[in-house]
Amino acid sequence: MSGASRFQAEFLRFLELFNQELFWESHEVLEGAWRRNRSPFYQGLIIYASAFVHAQRANPAGVVKQMAKARTRLEPYRPHHLGLDVEEILHQASRWTRLAQQALAGPGLSPLEPPPPFPRLSPDPGLIRGDEPELPP
Repeated sequence: MSGASRFQAEFLRFLELFNQELFWESHEVLEGAWRRNRSPFYQGLIIYASAFVHAQRANPAGVVKQMAKARTRLEPYRPHHLGLDVEEILHQASRWTRLAQQALAGPGLSPLEPPPPFPRLSPDPGLIRGDEPELPP
């Protein structure tokens, strides 16, 4: 099995919606798969997406809180998992945390307005180990 067919449909839909900056919708799509398999990796991605919901709503405190939770769940999957570059995800989480903290500290600043470009998630099938529990049988 190769390419996109290696991934669960919900995971692929999550990525599609995330990359369209539909973070709330991406979060909702992956939640069903997470409820079935209780993957901490999926949970980390869900929380990561929810941090960007807060960014879109100009809520820097929410960004900081959600990114901290996402880091906790995703760090054990370094350097990559399920074809995703976890190191890059964690780098983006740190970057957005710093931006949100600056928005919170800056008097008179409009929080995260305008926000910098949002990151994209693109799985690389070459980074799949093959034993990830989130892969379909």
